[in-house]
Amino acid sequence: MSATTPVSEQAGRPGAPTGLARLVAIDRDEFADQHWGTQPLLSRAGELPAPFADLLSNDAVDELLSRRGLRTPFVRVAKGGRTMAERDFTRPGGTGAMVADQVSDTDLTRLFADGHTIVLQGLHRTWGPLTDFVHDLADDLGHPVQANAYITPPQSTGFSAHYDVHDVFVMQVSGEKTWRIHEPVLRDPLRTEPWGERSDAVGRQAEGEPYLEATLQPGDCLYLPRGWLHSATALGGVSNHITLGVHTWQGGHVLDAVVAEARMLIADDPELRASLDLGVDVADAATYGEEIEAARDALGAAMGRVDPARVAARVAAQRRGTARPSPTNPVRTTEQLGQMRAAPDRWRLRLREHLDARLLDGVLLSRAGRLRIAEEHEDAITRLLRSGALAVDDVGAEVAARLVTAGVAVLEPA
Repeated sequence: MSATTPVSEQAGRPGAPTGLARLVAIDRDEFADQHWGTQPLLSRAGELPAPFADLLSNDAVDELLSRRGLRTPFVRVAKGGRTMAERDFTRPGGTGAMVADQVSDTDLTRLFADGHTIVLQGLHRTWGPLTDFVHDLADDLGHPVQANAYITPPQSTGFSAHYDVHDVFVMQVSGEKTWRIHEPVLRDPLRTEPWGERSDAVGRQAEGEPYLEATLQPGDCLYLPRGWLHSATALGGVSNHITLGVHTWQGGHVLDAVVAEARMLIADDPELRASLDLGVDVADAATYGEEIEAARDALGAAMGRVDPARVAARVAAQRRGTARPSPTNPVRTTEQLGQMRAAPDRWRLRLREHLDARLLDGVLLSRAGRLRIAEEHEDAITRLLRSGALAVDDVGAEVAARLVTAGVAVLEPA
């Protein structure tokens, strides 16, 4: 491949397995029962459907670092557990760019040769094949997913033993890396409980006998639940591995939604709305004990009246904010809109993928935003949500154009 030839962002192997089936070598039910959230799992390349180079090859890494104008925090650099300052690997973009902190391929070349690991963050936003794969995996798992990549030079360790506050799938793309896995010092850590707050305990645990030590080769995949300690060292060649971070929904999310709904039920309680006494000392519970007791009683009573459907709607609203819908094409779409208005009967609407949409009380809620739907069009929109497609003539050209420009649907020939 010549130096000026862009790397394709189209993943290969049409029809290849997607989602969880590409990452684990055991049955989905067995994975859910024996490993999900509890135990690591190592799946070897020979047991999996296909290797991972179509998702992020070394050539793709070079293109991202040298030709895509990335800025931090999409890239960071580390060595021996220390993260480099951004100024050590960014420079101005040059004439016309008006960007002072683009990633410098010159500096990265020097640092990489010196043993530093390059971390590509948020690849589900910057590299097409991983955008598509992460969307599919998140739908499959039911939990939000992100993608990072760790590019490590030979015989180097990018990060010392640590744990993550999310589950991870480690996909070895190229090179080899030896992983040392130790049992958690804290089970199921929350995002508010990072490993740095327990660095001494992590260090002591990492000195003991590992739960698992394995060398990952191209095509291997390692699953680690959140909290499991891990460190890795590249061996005799450049190591490229993708880490898929799974930000699991937890009981705490449900609890927050239940409490929020209960709080809404008692928002108009006159006793709870009244002012506390003049001169109250809020640091002394005894001075307003009656109010505390009243609040506890009201909240407890409201808990029993919380509607599970409203709890689910509240968590669903959070879910919509965890990802974007599939990419759309502003220029091509505008061209298609003109063609569609000229001949509506030749076009149909297709629901934008990964939209996470629902129609509620005349409002279409989705990852593209909120869109008010006229009552006479609700039946047609419901059909669009259920079947994924709708003839433009079913809603008319102007309503179709509104759905397309709002990012809800895309146009395709009928």
